[in-house]
Amino acid sequence: MRPPPWPLLWLLLLLGGRGVAAPQPDSLSQLPAPEHPKIHLYNAEQVLSWEPVSLRNDTRPVVYRVQYKYPESQWCDTEFLEVNCMQITATECDFTAAGLSKGFPMHFNVSLRVRAELGELVSAWVTLPWFQHYQNVTIGPPENIWVTPGEGSLIIRFSPPFDVDSSLATFEYYVHYWEKAGSQQFKDHSRRNTILLDDLKPFRVYCLQVEAQLVWIMKNILTPGLLSNTSCYETTADASTKLQQVILISVGTFSLLLVLLWACFFLVLKYRGLVKYWFLSPPSIPSQIEEYLRDPAQPILEALDKDSSPNDDAWDSVSIISFPEKEPEDVLQTLSQSADPVCQAPGTGH
Repeated sequence: MRPPPWPLLWLLLLLGGRGVAAPQPDSLSQLPAPEHPKIHLYNAEQVLSWEPVSLRNDTRPVVYRVQYKYPESQWCDTEFLEVNCMQITATECDFTAAGLSKGFPMHFNVSLRVRAELGELVSAWVTLPWFQHYQNVTIGPPENIWVTPGEGSLIIRFSPPFDVDSSLATFEYYVHYWEKAGSQQFKDHSRRNTILLDDLKPFRVYCLQVEAQLVWIMKNILTPGLLSNTSCYETTADASTKLQQVILISVGTFSLLLVLLWACFFLVLKYRGLVKYWFLSPPSIPSQIEEYLRDPAQPILEALDKDSSPNDDAWDSVSIISFPEKEPEDVLQTLSQSADPVCQAPGTGH
């Protein structure tokens, strides 16, 4: 048999080559992949977010799918965590929306990946680095901070930023405080939810900030947290200060009273006449005499006799004496002789 001519051989080779040629790029991977994916770990929050995919020639909405895996597992859809992040139009997947019990265990190594989908078209997967919540979390300040001023002290109560498994991790709390009028800062810490700052100066304003630090017991890792907002409080007086206040108030009051009494005494001595004029009523003329001075023709004796009481007119005996016209010396002599009738001799008389 004759071999085929060379032109025919080239034709057969060309047709056969088309059947084994390298496959064209899969049309299902023509979507651009989501960009800038990142995991947000704040307190108990676990949120994956990314930039949206935009298409110029297609107005249909692009949806996204998120998968996760542990070190010894395969890639799984999020439905196993009871979180719906399959074919969603949102550009984030919140693993804490359904509660901590349905999110990732905080001590597990976790990896996430996301891709875009549009009908039969899909993008390449974009995979995030491994993370552990306890190691990569950003810890916020303690919550529900309540400060009670005391006698030269401040009592600070608060609650943890989020709940942790006490067998795996715990919190240590630090309070940074300083006197408002000064610049020196102090620091105290406790593992309980209460911190007592004592030996403070009474009646001074102190400012403070509280911080929670996460201690991962398994790996002995200490993760610092964010400071709370600055708040200021004034301490009250202690027992010794209260006693000093009572003594000072008592001494001050007594001294003030002494000064007032001395001042009053000095003023009375200096302005004695004026004080008498203010507090003593001036002497007044009896009304009968005042009327007589106004009208001298009025019988003053009869008016006085009318005003006298009957007790003034009670006598043991009444004598009527008449005198002839004599000189004043004779009248006085006669009155002196008749004043004591007991001394006269019997049988004598007029």
